[in-house]
Amino acid sequence: MASLSAIIITYNEERNIARCIDALQPIADEIIVLDSYSSDNTVAIAKNHGALVKQGFFQDYIQQKNAAIALATHDLVFSVDADELPDETLIQSIISLKKNPSANAYSMNRCTNYCGQFIRRGSWYPDRKTRIFNRRIARWAGVNPHERLDLDPGTTVTHLRGDLLHYSFPTLESHIEKNNRYSSMAAQSMYGAGRRSGWFKMLINPAWAFFHGYIIRLGWLDGYRGFSIALNTAHGTFLKYLKLYHLQQQPPVIAKPGTQMLSPQTTHEASKKMAASEGQ
Repeated sequence: MASLSAIIITYNEERNIARCIDALQPIADEIIVLDSYSSDNTVAIAKNHGALVKQGFFQDYIQQKNAAIALATHDLVFSVDADELPDETLIQSIISLKKNPSANAYSMNRCTNYCGQFIRRGSWYPDRKTRIFNRRIARWAGVNPHERLDLDPGTTVTHLRGDLLHYSFPTLESHIEKNNRYSSMAAQSMYGAGRRSGWFKMLINPAWAFFHGYIIRLGWLDGYRGFSIALNTAHGTFLKYLKLYHLQQQPPVIAKPGTQMLSPQTTHEASKKMAASEGQ
């Protein structure tokens, strides 16, 4: 039977971490939490529930998830966010694959709980994710905060039955706050990658995001929650391109000789304070 390392990155996840770790116990041979110096009880809760906790300064989601992979002692890795957990069907699928691994990577559907209801229509479902993989043939890449898993060419991905349950949005306010925070990170990442925004992207892309999720993907069948998701998805898209456009208008910052660069921890705290101030 193959051994499995479950890895989780955290920052102030005391509300979610116990539920996540407990759900992983039946399938994981080790559970590793890479924490970014949480100021709440995340670390204590994780240790009390049987996880091995390491800490490291947060730079971005991609680097943090790759650092977590490096901590695993088994080649087969299950990368999980603190607000996620496998449902019973997925747990049984993972137990079966451990008995007879047939691939180097495995995908699953992710199902998000939005304001108390699981969403199975619109642009959020099935939201297929590759989360179990041989760490020797995979690494996280993409544009923060929307990282993607890159696999070696020719890697076969097997899809598993069951859902990865995602408890990301307990309230409407949490969706709006995350839109603001993630759009800031996305704009910064796109700007650093040389991508640019304009009136067309600020107008057309949000409209398409709403139409695609609400009409084409039948989000309207989820009632007011479906409408809220489609509208907030469009709003988040608009914010991302608006903030990117704003960055384009700023004069380039040239560091003076002798200027001290911020440490990763300072940068992390500053970005969180900026996101908090934007949400006020």
